[in-house]
Amino acid sequence: MLGASELETNHLWEYVQSLSPEVVEQLSLPTSPEARQVMERNILGLLGHLPSEHFRVQITVDREHLGRLLASAMVSGYFLRNVEQRYALDNYYRSLQDSNPS
Repeated sequence: MLGASELETNHLWEYVQSLSPEVVEQLSLPTSPEARQVMERNILGLLGHLPSEHFRVQITVDREHLGRLLASAMVSGYFLRNVEQRYALDNYYRSLQDSNPS
């Protein structure tokens, strides 16, 4: 159980709790299959991966480390979203250049 001082300084948890259900739903949707695969590989790399058909894997983590995992996943997600947007803008720019020869 968290003490009073730990609850007061847990800004990430406060932020997550302040999000509306609509925002959480929108942020939870993968933007592309590729981004989802990258996120899965990233999280599996952090947690370790053993095939579930051969192993019964249980992961135990304290709140601090779970918070770090959440923060890492959020940062990775923002990064991937920015990469996807940049890629889409680059493709759009190239298509404009191809369709409008100077």
